[in-house]
Amino acid sequence: MTRVAVVYGGRSSEHSISCISAGAIMSHLDAARYEVVPVGITPDGVWTVGEPDYSKLEAHGADMPHVALRDELALSLNPNHSGQIINVTQSTVHAEVDVIVPVLHGRFGEDGTIQGLFEMAGVPYVGPGVLASAASMDKEYTKKLMQAEGLPITEEVVLGEGESLSEQDQQRLGLPVFVKPARGGSSIGISKVSQWEEADDAIALARKHDSKVIIEAMIHGIEVEVGVLEGPDGQVIASVPAQLNGTEDSDEGFYGFETKYVDDTVTATIPADIPAEMTTQLQDMAVRTFHALNCKGLARVDFFVTEQGPVLNEVNTMPGFTPISMYPQVFKASGVSYEQLLDQLIATALASSD
Repeated sequence: MTRVAVVYGGRSSEHSISCISAGAIMSHLDAARYEVVPVGITPDGVWTVGEPDYSKLEAHGADMPHVALRDELALSLNPNHSGQIINVTQSTVHAEVDVIVPVLHGRFGEDGTIQGLFEMAGVPYVGPGVLASAASMDKEYTKKLMQAEGLPITEEVVLGEGESLSEQDQQRLGLPVFVKPARGGSSIGISKVSQWEEADDAIALARKHDSKVIIEAMIHGIEVEVGVLEGPDGQVIASVPAQLNGTEDSDEGFYGFETKYVDDTVTATIPADIPAEMTTQLQDMAVRTFHALNCKGLARVDFFVTEQGPVLNEVNTMPGFTPISMYPQVFKASGVSYEQLLDQLIATALASSD
């Protein structure tokens, strides 16, 4: 039996979304094949014994779950004790696991930091490594690498700490624009700006989540998401695309946090209602993106399909993972069930460590 530590929660603003994803994953891992070890990380960053009742990790309307502090845990950094998790409170070995599934969204989980910890500890883990995670999390560097690969990207301006938007930038971008934390997720801290007088407030909001801010020109086109999956043999496949419908009809005016997780405004057409040639092109671009970033295991690649062709929006190396999340849905439509998806990700993580 494979012993699997599912790590969730964390210090990012996506803490609750991580809890929901982890609860779904743990409840769908085959008990005959896997011994699950839940490991929570509190909003303050303390590793702790996880929630044994996975139903408590579900969302109940606007009431979102969070990690409760129990006995403190720590991962052994001694590669000779790979996968050993210590109960710090009791000075005992809590568990010895074969692989870790880091169901962590955002900073300190999806940005290469915890991946570096796992590398130092010598423990296999699901998902991309340090470089791919860090580059995919930072929208500035995602686009720089994609541009170097020859893939079309959105027009943008990057504002470092203390920098402001110039009139020249305003003229180049036009209106409306989207103001985003450069290293954020789940649309937290994002604003749609339709008048330049609104820009300062939007930048201030984004800076609450990241000192670096991205301002992107609005792209007029269909929003499409493609899942990418690597098998234990190294073969990389792309799912059928999902088409998001109604993203501009929400109260937020875009595919924001409330729209994604609370409201039911947005629906998805899976497979996307686009020509077969466009589906093939998007799948090819998603796999090229996966390889260009040196990803492992999985990624979700988001595009806009415009009259001029597809434009890359962003890359997510640990997408939402409830059964109704887009990544599992597009693979279900591609013939890979939720349980099969988990089996393949764990098998790939174990194979890559051999």
